[in-house]
Amino acid sequence: MNGHQKSDRFVVPANPPNKAAAAEAGEGRKRTKGNADGKTRPGRSAGPGVSSALDRVRQVAQRDKEARFTALLHHVSLNRLYRAFDDLKKDAAPGVDGVTWHQYEQDLAANLRDLHERVQSGRYRASPSRRVYIPKADGRQRPLGIATLEDKVVQRAVTEVLNAVYEVDFRGFSYGFRPGRKPHDALDALAAGIYQKKVNWVLDADVRDFFGQLDRDWLMKFLRHRIADERVLRLVSKWLAAGVIEDGSWTDSDRGSPQGASASPLLANVYLHYVLDLWADWWRKHHAHGDVIIVRWADDFIVGFEHRIDAEKFLAGLRGRFAKFGLELHPDKTRLIEFGRFAATSRARRGLGKPETFDFLGLTHICAKSKNGRFWLKRITISKRMRAKLKQVKDQLRQRMHEPIPEQGRWLGSVVRGHMAYYGVPGNLKAVAAFRDQVARHWLKTLRRRSQKARTDWARMHRITARWLPPARVMHPFPHERFAATHPR
Repeated sequence: MNGHQKSDRFVVPANPPNKAAAAEAGEGRKRTKGNADGKTRPGRSAGPGVSSALDRVRQVAQRDKEARFTALLHHVSLNRLYRAFDDLKKDAAPGVDGVTWHQYEQDLAANLRDLHERVQSGRYRASPSRRVYIPKADGRQRPLGIATLEDKVVQRAVTEVLNAVYEVDFRGFSYGFRPGRKPHDALDALAAGIYQKKVNWVLDADVRDFFGQLDRDWLMKFLRHRIADERVLRLVSKWLAAGVIEDGSWTDSDRGSPQGASASPLLANVYLHYVLDLWADWWRKHHAHGDVIIVRWADDFIVGFEHRIDAEKFLAGLRGRFAKFGLELHPDKTRLIEFGRFAATSRARRGLGKPETFDFLGLTHICAKSKNGRFWLKRITISKRMRAKLKQVKDQLRQRMHEPIPEQGRWLGSVVRGHMAYYGVPGNLKAVAAFRDQVARHWLKTLRRRSQKARTDWARMHRITARWLPPARVMHPFPHERFAATHPR
């Protein structure tokens, strides 16, 4: 079997996205507080032999919210391993064993058959992750764990199976790393909530070192609410306990999940589903006196409130809730700010300055006014994000200095198009145009360094950039309008 070929029998239907009727809507569930010791109903298998086995799992999970699945590992089939391998990035960095995608592909059929047999028989062993650090926009280093290729394949396949169970459980306001949900879906939901609900206060929350502090014992208890297949649970335990190798030394910890592992986003969503989502949904239904909206992307979430007293009580309760499960809000990055359509007027009446802003998913959110004087949620690129990206462009241009101009132009054009595809939101055209202009300036400096004889002037540079760099333009509609179109009442 060739790894580049796909057949119909390898195609598994994508999970349908979990749609909310409003920005803060979520599905109902009996276990509102997410008590990890709650009893669940035993003994439901996924139902092999049907036309689409994962559809059967999904149907049972949807129909019976207390069902626990006792037979899931057989869904990690050879076909699913082929699909997981084919979805991997072909040029990704290798793990501790040094095996690359192309090397593994050389004898793909035999390799995956052997891997499948080891997984099903229990002989599969997880390898430690290779620790690397990538720079963050604020200058700090983010630790990532690079798994071996086989670990990536198995994790992707198991995650696809577990998604069939958990996608029907996750709340509508949870968006991060879920099938069919993108960052702009979360941004749209947040904007729609601020426009449609009475939001006067915003809690901008930051979880301190979430992936490093995640409590593995609690995570396994949470998983057992739905998963009764001990073979699948042992796989998860193996990934968590594999440790990391840094500078040739192996280290282990009894906490956390390797950030960068294929299974980590799902495990993080499961953990925060029980610790945060169920509790927050229960709290606003039982304790809030006004509107409350919630939008979460992985461990980054925004909560909007109508009343300040609700916001303060929620924050106090959240700190206690997190402490119970080994988490902590970052004291310097968690802020409660006055924000919304009346924030500017209210603050001016009290002799205060303009409303504070908050950042979410790469965009700074600002209380502004439209041309007709109405409230406008303006969003612009986070300045440090733009500076970090421009620095990357500058560094890579030095490495590409002696490439022909067309090759440089095609690469830079893709960079500008990618930036514009994400940040080209209404109200952000000026920042997108500034990014394009700075890319052109870095390109000009690079071309001038190539030769001391022929210096490129701006007249020629304008012709070059017009040829290769797309003009700045808005790529997205207004967020609340798109949300209304995709979530009709």
